[in-house]
Amino acid sequence: MKFATKAIHAGVHPDPTTGAIMTPIYQTSTYAQRSPGDNKGYEYSRTHNPTRTQLQDALAALDNGQHGLAFASGMAAIDCVLRLLKPGDEVISTNDLYGGSYRIMTKVYEPLGIVFHFVPMRDLATVQA
Repeated sequence: MKFATKAIHAGVHPDPTTGAIMTPIYQTSTYAQRSPGDNKGYEYSRTHNPTRTQLQDALAALDNGQHGLAFASGMAAIDCVLRLLKPGDEVISTNDLYGGSYRIMTKVYEPLGIVFHFVPMRDLATVQA
């Protein structure tokens, strides 16, 4: 499938109830459950919902990947990636970054043993060092 076709159709699955081709924007916050934790695949929109599932499937397809992830904010995405690191791991970051990103790195993850290097990305020699 060519990229333009993927961009339009990737991740789209007809709705089994209505037959709708395009995924609607689900604006509900919670979903009915038989009992706590016993749901039909969705329980709270901030963690996942049908609209987000379709977006993640589309992102994966566009990148020829198996999985895609979408986050409610850039900080949520950064936190998710930083949680993959272990004490002693090192991160090279631009020194010109959002203050919230800098704070989560230095106040939350640096005390856990993650090493951060903040360098001017315009200077290739500094990045390579």
